[in-house]
Amino acid sequence: MNRKQLIDAVKVQMPAARWEHTLGVMETAVLLARSYHGDADKAHLAAVLHDVCKYWPVKDQGNIIRDHGLPADLLEYDKELWHAHAGAFIAQRDYGVNDEEVLDAIRYHTTGRKPMTQLEKIVCLADYIEPGRDFPGVHKIREIAEYSIEKALLMAFDGTIIFLLEKGKKVYPLTIEARNGLVDEVKSVG
Repeated sequence: MNRKQLIDAVKVQMPAARWEHTLGVMETAVLLARSYHGDADKAHLAAVLHDVCKYWPVKDQGNIIRDHGLPADLLEYDKELWHAHAGAFIAQRDYGVNDEEVLDAIRYHTTGRKPMTQLEKIVCLADYIEPGRDFPGVHKIREIAEYSIEKALLMAFDGTIIFLLEKGKKVYPLTIEARNGLVDEVKSVG
């Protein structure tokens, strides 16, 4: 399947507004890859597929997690996290993506992890700051992203964690680990 066919196949699986978001993530991921010496082609591919099954029924996402040995602890957390791991599985099974780096960028775009690869940072941050996003603090994160992907991503994780705490929701452990790993990375470069 060539890239155009892949894009067409993914586009039909989501509402128009989510496809606009995906286009923004694709554009932002490529720009971040070029700025931070990442692989722009892999960033584009992961961005195309990052929300591939976000609008599938939650039951189907949960079944993919249960039936295919994906992290069962995800099922104890917000359903908004499920599509990332389910999506990586679908990217491989249905779309023939076998590049583990791309699959991991899809898999960890919502939670992060420690340590994060450059591609994981790029796709995660692109999802957070794409041009269609409009929430308090996003403009500051975009400004920081112009000179430090780690600092921008740290601010993004901080915002996500604060949001979850304010809503009385649980924070997925990988997100805490990712945030703490970024603190160490930022400190190490001064």
